[in-house]
Amino acid sequence: MLNLHALSVSRRRRSVLSGIDLQVGAGEVVGLIGPNGAGKSTLMEAALGLIPFSGRSSLAALPESRRARQAAYLPQSREIAWPVSVEDLIALGRIPWPGGGRSPRDLAAIDAAITRMELQDYRKRTALRLSGGEQTRALIARALAQETPLLIADEPIAGLDPAQQLACLRLFRDLAAEGRGVLVSLHDLGLAARFCSRLVLLVEGRIIADGPPDQVLSDDLMRRAFGIALHRIDTPEGPAILPL
Repeated sequence: MLNLHALSVSRRRRSVLSGIDLQVGAGEVVGLIGPNGAGKSTLMEAALGLIPFSGRSSLAALPESRRARQAAYLPQSREIAWPVSVEDLIALGRIPWPGGGRSPRDLAAIDAAITRMELQDYRKRTALRLSGGEQTRALIARALAQETPLLIADEPIAGLDPAQQLACLRLFRDLAAEGRGVLVSLHDLGLAARFCSRLVLLVEGRIIADGPPDQVLSDDLMRRAFGIALHRIDTPEGPAILPL
């Protein structure tokens, strides 16, 4: 679904990403973790062909029309510019497909996304009048309505309350179980360990670890990346991790 090889990005003669090799396949929730400024957002933008880069991205190599049917993108900056209804905002996810957002398939996809994000009571409300967390849920629904095999989400749980954070990550895990691929950047290491099948640790523009959460969240790598130690508690719902 996504294959990056030797991907590098420089800005103002400064290396931001260097030699990134990364694959995301069907059935995976790949968590991208690392300190602020490590290059997580830049990696996602380059993978989608939104910024100049060297190397190879299987997504960026596609024509724009095919790319929009292959991957949906939820950027970190989530401004809603126009006073459209929630329903019409979500319908924008159908732009890559024929039907103008009003075909039977379009309407079914929009309804399914609204239901999945529990936005039934908000569908006719002006999106600008939603709270920040509600706007985030509406934008996730727009990405779901796009019906792509791959979802790329940059800090999607930022601004969500704890219950909605869990609901969002359960959704991503369910999407993977349905055969889709998910690449998501996260700062909450406990939630990353609990919901991601793989973690990719990015530090100063380089991948220094890629593997199962229990391996990537080792004390040595956490000290190297964040300068912290972790306290782990096993619970029936999965690991709970506290940074120390």
